[in-house]
Formats: sequence, structure tokens, C-alpha cells
Amino acid sequence: MSKGKLSELEKLIQELCPDGVVYVPLGDVVAYEQPTKYIVGSTDYDDNYEIPVLTAGQSFILGYTDEINGLYRASKERPVIIFDDFTTSFHWVDFEFKVKSSAMKMLTLKNADIANFRYLYYAISCIRYQPDFSKHERQWIGKYSHFKIPLPPLPVQCEIVRILDNFTELTAELTAELTARKKQYEYYRKLLFVLSGVQRVPLRDVATMLRGDYVTKENTTRGEIPVILGGQEPAYYCDKNNHVGEAIVISRSGAYAGFVSYWNEPIFVTDGFVLETKYGMSMKYLYFYLKSIQEELHQTKRGGGVPHVRGDEIMLLKIPVPSPEEQARIVAILDKFDALTTDIGAGLPAEIAARKKQYEYYRDKLLTFERKETEV
Repeated sequence: MSKGKLSELEKLIQELCPDGVVYVPLGDVVAYEQPTKYIVGSTDYDDNYEIPVLTAGQSFILGYTDEINGLYRASKERPVIIFDDFTTSFHWVDFEFKVKSSAMKMLTLKNADIANFRYLYYAISCIRYQPDFSKHERQWIGKYSHFKIPLPPLPVQCEIVRILDNFTELTAELTAELTARKKQYEYYRKLLFVLSGVQRVPLRDVATMLRGDYVTKENTTRGEIPVILGGQEPAYYCDKNNHVGEAIVISRSGAYAGFVSYWNEPIFVTDGFVLETKYGMSMKYLYFYLKSIQEELHQTKRGGGVPHVRGDEIMLLKIPVPSPEEQARIVAILDKFDALTTDIGAGLPAEIAARKKQYEYYRDKLLTFERKETEV
């Protein structure tokens, strides 16, 4: 953020509220409505429909409907904040919608003469509160509406909104670029493996498969070695490994059965299969190929309560085996896309994370005022 932007805000504060800012309960400036009359009737969701169906929680958009009766007609001029009454997650909404769950509140502005609704959205973001989720209690009336927020004069609020909107717009642009790059990555990942005239052989001919070792968190010692249990991320960390060096891990059971990941560090694999290549097959080439058929691997899951994939079936998969030079060429291309779209230490994910931290720092700083103990 440039010094010019901050100096303009400081000038407004010095002019309009030099002695501090009044703090008021959220319930004094924000009204709420239950969404009951906007609940969608049909569950026939389709991405080709236009009306989003909102739900409580982080998932937010459950799907899309063609049901147009009983819409909540939010817009750029008439926005609403969707507040999940149980998890306290919330979203800014400026488009028409239906809702699935009544476990939410729809927040609107009470008095535009004293408050900027977008400012209130940012102020809610600064509230540090973690509910006891085990109690499953509604939070707005009993807790959130009583939290006090700073309410400076409107020109100060609007300047803060302008500054923070610039941050969110930049983050949104980076996120949109990341989405586009991921689609581009997926496109090339499939295109590069359309290899005509290339021999295909069973996976067992170019790789060996090892089974992970059974272990629980309770009988391990905490350390720095990732434990690969079955999810997309390490389940926890321990002080021992059962594999060192390059490896492809395929989760064996659970919701992510069939999920393929690549590792080149000491790991402890438990509920999964470890692939090691042989006969000059490139490990990274094999990983990228298996990722290109990730959905097919997920679809091989068997079982009811806890689905799983079978190692012997996976080893029968036919793998295209081009020359070592062609494998290296494909890996070089996909490595660049992979780093750009997934590397949390570099590329777009790292830049987005840095921007979010910067935004949160300035948001908290900008919404911290000397308290003036008087009523509105």
C-alpha cells in the first residue's frame, strides 16, 4: 500500500475523529432476516441453470437451479451478507439467489446515514471468535450481534473500503488467473498423453508396488516426517519413515481412495500403495500420467461404508511408454504448470497467500481505532 493512500486516510481521521471513534454493537447497525421464504423446493441442481442455491458453511454455493419464484433479489445496489448461524462463516452476496438451509441469517444495513455496509462486512472480518461447535448453538442473536465494532464517520469508512477493495480486487484477479492456469494445465496434461504409435504396457511392467505399514497416531512419536494416510494432505507427522526418495503414493481407502500424489522426501505411508519405477521409466512422467486419469482411478473404488481401491487392479492399467527423451519433454512442460498452479512456496498460490496476509494485516490495522466512549 502506498504512503499516499494512508496519508489521505490519516488526514480524514485527524479532521473528522481526532479524539477517537465510537464502538457500537453490530446489532445496532445491521438487521437480519431468516431465509425461510427463499428456500428452494427442487433439488434438481444443474450447472447449466442460472440461479445459485446458497447453503450454510464454507461450501456456500450448493448448486444452481431454474426455480425463479421466491428469489432473494440481492444486487450491487442491494447487497446482503449471508451469515452461517452455526459456523460463523459469512459471504458478501450481490446477486439473486435461493437458499437450501435455514441455518443462516441474511444481514442488511439498518441506517445508510451512519454506516457503509461494505465497511461493516470488513469489520465483521476482524472479529476474533471461535464458537464451541460441539454445542451446535446459533451465534447471531446470542453472540455476534453484541460484538462491538468501530464506527468512524462515513468518509473514513468509505476510504477504508476503497483501500481494502483494492486488495480484494487484486486477490480476485490472481485467483481468476490461477483458475484459468489450472484449466490450461488440465488441458495440456490430457493432450500430451495422446501419444499415437506409442506402446502401452501394464503398470506392473514399469513399476513395482509396495503396501504401506499400519500405524496409528497414538503409537507414533511426533516428528517432521509426513504420514500419508489416505487424504490429499499428510494426516500428521511422526519421527520415522518407511520410504526415502522419489515415490508415487496412491491412497488405498476412504473418501480419497485412488488419489495420486508425488513425493521426493522421507515419508511414512500407511493406508496407501507406493509405486517405484523400473526399466528407466521416469517417476515424474508416470506421476503426471496417473494424474491425467485421476478421475478414472477414483471410479475404481469398491465397497460401501469405507470404499477402497485394489492394488492388483491398478497394476493392470495400461501405461503409454514413449522414449526417455519424450518422457523428459512432457515432464518439463507439466512441471512448469504444476509449479505455477500448486506450489505453495512459489507460483500463483504463493502470491495469493502473500496478498491475503497483506490484506489481513492492513484490514486489521485500518479497523483499529482509539475508542471514544460515547453513544451514537
